[in-house]
Amino acid sequence: MALTDSLKSAFVLLAITLTLTGCASKGPLPWLETTDYRERLQTQTEGGVRVSTSVLSASESQTLYGVPLARKGIQPVWIEVQNHDDTPYWFMSLGLDPYYIPASEAADAFTGNNVDTYHELTQHFQQLAFQNPVLPGATVSGFILTNLHEGVKMVEVDLVASGHLKTFSFLSEIPGFRADYGGKEHLEDTPDDVINYTDDAAFRAALEALPCCVSNKKGTRNGDPLNLVIIGGRDDAFPALVRRGWSPTEATYTGSVMKMINSVLSGERYPYSPISPLYLYGRPQDLALQKARDNVHQRNHLRLWLSPMRYHSQLVWVGQISRDIGTRLTIHSPYLTTHKIDPNVDTALLALIEDLIYSQHLSKIALVKGVGAAPRDAPRQNLTTDPYYTAGNRGVLFFDEHSTSLADIEFLPWEGSAGGMVKAASKDGNQ
Repeated sequence: MALTDSLKSAFVLLAITLTLTGCASKGPLPWLETTDYRERLQTQTEGGVRVSTSVLSASESQTLYGVPLARKGIQPVWIEVQNHDDTPYWFMSLGLDPYYIPASEAADAFTGNNVDTYHELTQHFQQLAFQNPVLPGATVSGFILTNLHEGVKMVEVDLVASGHLKTFSFLSEIPGFRADYGGKEHLEDTPDDVINYTDDAAFRAALEALPCCVSNKKGTRNGDPLNLVIIGGRDDAFPALVRRGWSPTEATYTGSVMKMINSVLSGERYPYSPISPLYLYGRPQDLALQKARDNVHQRNHLRLWLSPMRYHSQLVWVGQISRDIGTRLTIHSPYLTTHKIDPNVDTALLALIEDLIYSQHLSKIALVKGVGAAPRDAPRQNLTTDPYYTAGNRGVLFFDEHSTSLADIEFLPWEGSAGGMVKAASKDGNQ
C-alpha cells in the first residue's frame, strides 16, 4: 500500500518526539553483549538420551563465525546429544527449521565470487556444524544454521532411530532483544492477595466480573474490549504461542522506532514492532505479542496482564486481541499515528482460537460474558476512536504442558457450545 507524504512526515515526527520526551534509551545493557551462550543451556532427558540446546544472539554468532550472520537472517542453534541408549540416533534438522541453511549456502552469502574465501569459510562453518549420526555411548554437539528469530525461539529436537522417536521442545530466550516485558520477571511471583479458584462456577463468575475494556492511564476512558483469558504460563501457553508464530514485541526506544520507520518506508515486515501501552489493574500490559502479516500496517496483536487470580494454581492472564488492518493519522495518540483495527473484534478472537488449536497444547476452550454486546449499527470506540462491534463474550483458553490432539480438546458449555462460538464470531456482532 502506498505511503502518503503526511504519514511519512508523521513517522519522522514520531522519532523526534520519542527522542525529545525521553522514550529513547541508551542501548542494550552491557551484560547482553557479554553473555556466553553456554551459560544459557537448557537440558532435557528422556530415557538414556540427554539433549542440551542454546540459541545464539547476533553478537555471539558474529564472534564465533567471524561474519555477521544475523544481517543475513541466519541464526545458529547449538545442539548437544548424549546417547546412552544402545541404538544410534539421527538428528532431524528439518524438525528444527524446515528452511535451515547448509554451511555452504551460508558461506556463499558472505563471499560472492571469491572462490578461495568461499572454501575457507565453508570449511570453518562445516567444522562448527552438528554431524550425524549419534552412535551409542557417544556425545555429539554442533550448530544448525536456522532462520533468525529475536527475543524467543522454539527449539524442536527430533531424534530418529529404527523403531524409536524422541522429541524435545525448548522455549529459548535470546539476549540482545529489548522486549516490552523486560524486567518483569516478578510477575510470576505469587502475591498475598491472589485468589486460587478450584470451583468452575466461582471462577466463571470472577471472569465475568472483570472490566469490559482496557482504559487510558488515568482510568477515565474505556478502550478496546478485554476479550481474552489465557490460563497457563511459561511451560504451556507461551510455548504454544511462539510455536504458532507469535513474536514478542520490542520495547519503544530509538532503535525500534527507526526500525518501524524503515519498515513503513520500505514496505518490509517488522514482526517485533512496538505496541502502544493500554491499561488494566492500573498498569500497562505485562506482555505484548504479535503475528505479523504482509507489512508493518497489518498484524494480529494481543496484550496480556497477569491477573490476581489463579485457576488450580495456574496463572490467569487477562488480555485483548485485535487485528490491525492499516495505519492512519490521529490526534488521540502521542505519536500522531495509530494502527486501525478490524471493527469485528470477534473474528480476531476466533482466529486466535483456531490458531492455537493447532499448537497441540490447548486443552480446553470456553466463552464467558463480561465484554458486553456492541452491535454493528451501534459500535463502541477504542481510545483512538476506531469503531468496533462484538457479541460481547471473551474467550477462555486453557493450556497444558502435555500435548492434546485436536479431537481431544474440550469445549466447555459455559456460554454456548463450540458451534455457538463460531456463530457468535461470524454474525458480525449483530444483535
